[in-house]
Amino acid sequence: MDFDVDSSATATTTTPSTTTTSSTVTSLSSPSPSPPPKNQSLPSDQPPQIPIQWPPDGTLTLDWVISLMTTFDWASRNLPPSEFSSVLPVPDFDRLILCGSKILHKEPNCVRIEDVGENSTVVVVGDVHGQLHDVLFLLKDAGYPSENRVFVFNGDYVDRGAWGLETFLLLLAWKILLPNRVFLLRGNHESKYCTSVYGFEKEVMTKYGDQGKHVYRKCLGCFEGLPLATVISGCVYTAHGGLFRSVHTGPSKRRKGKKRNRKIIVNSEENSDGKLSLGSFEELSKARRSVLDPPWEGLNLIPGDVLWSDPSTKPGLSPNKERGIGLLWGPDCTDKFLKKFNLKLIIRSHEGPDARDKRPGLGGMDQGYTIDHVVESGKLITLFSAPDYPQFQATEERYNNKGAYIVLKPPNFATPEFHSFEAVTPRPKANPYYDFEEVIDSDEELDLASMVSAS
Repeated sequence: MDFDVDSSATATTTTPSTTTTSSTVTSLSSPSPSPPPKNQSLPSDQPPQIPIQWPPDGTLTLDWVISLMTTFDWASRNLPPSEFSSVLPVPDFDRLILCGSKILHKEPNCVRIEDVGENSTVVVVGDVHGQLHDVLFLLKDAGYPSENRVFVFNGDYVDRGAWGLETFLLLLAWKILLPNRVFLLRGNHESKYCTSVYGFEKEVMTKYGDQGKHVYRKCLGCFEGLPLATVISGCVYTAHGGLFRSVHTGPSKRRKGKKRNRKIIVNSEENSDGKLSLGSFEELSKARRSVLDPPWEGLNLIPGDVLWSDPSTKPGLSPNKERGIGLLWGPDCTDKFLKKFNLKLIIRSHEGPDARDKRPGLGGMDQGYTIDHVVESGKLITLFSAPDYPQFQATEERYNNKGAYIVLKPPNFATPEFHSFEAVTPRPKANPYYDFEEVIDSDEELDLASMVSAS
């Protein structure tokens, strides 16, 4: 199978005062190093070294990670998916996933990124959904992760796109190489239910055959370790979905012969005051993030909110009835959250062009980002990094949206610099791993009964 390997993409940089179309980064304050060349695939007659082998001493190098990128790119264009196990054999996959899982499981629910100095930048990335070639372009366009270039990924690495496995493993390798400079957060698609509906499970089974169940199970175990949020330089909160409710805990009555348990008191519509209230970072830190699927109850409500909630133009905090999970929050809640925790900016993801088509009053995702709330204390931004999404679509009409990433710079890291980019073209030919004509494109109207039975 021989695919056309030429590719192209352009990036648009937007700042409060500058808009340019180029492949370079425009600085708000001081010049940045020139980024590496754009995504250039290897010619089909020059295959990389296959199979990929885990380093004998277990230590990754920059050259190894870049070689992994190159190999995944080449294989996606020249080999059928069923031969992927010959590219990354199961023993080497096991070492990669185990090493990454150990790092992720040790991180707190909300990672505080404080060690960013005057020469550092922070790149924030939204949903990428298995669009490997666009991720490769993004990494080169923004500049690879380094001691002075921190990356925060807001989740949804898998599903819908044809290369979710390669995308997640590649970002996991960067995490292993630079654990304090690359941060991988969990998205709502890093779950058993979503991956069984939107293609990732079938993708893994196709690529690893008889060993697919083992590989899929290991991936789910790694997903459990993904943190839920970050706070960057004390002033920027990032999470996949967004804000979350307060869930109070209190001691229950001691039973004879039994240890004291904690009683969960959910601050929800069923409470006497009939109101929801915003949660705290202390509550977020205590949430049980290892639960991959519903039932979302008790302390599990907070991860459900962080992963599934959406902003609204209407004031207040209410259940997200459109999705059936999480919350809707208005500009007043954004302002209150920013003030309460002395923050300036919220960057969340979770909504692509398909979802925004169904959300009147909020901006579309044609440029890869929207500024949803502008309040006294700061801003709320939705960031989406998968251009020309979804890869497979149930209608002939495509969104042709751009993807985007955000660059945050010193001194306060609170002024977002938007970089929009088009999809790498042509994409390698691929077949979908889910029935996109039957499964709805957005995550709304989910079959919650199936979610519970699948968990």
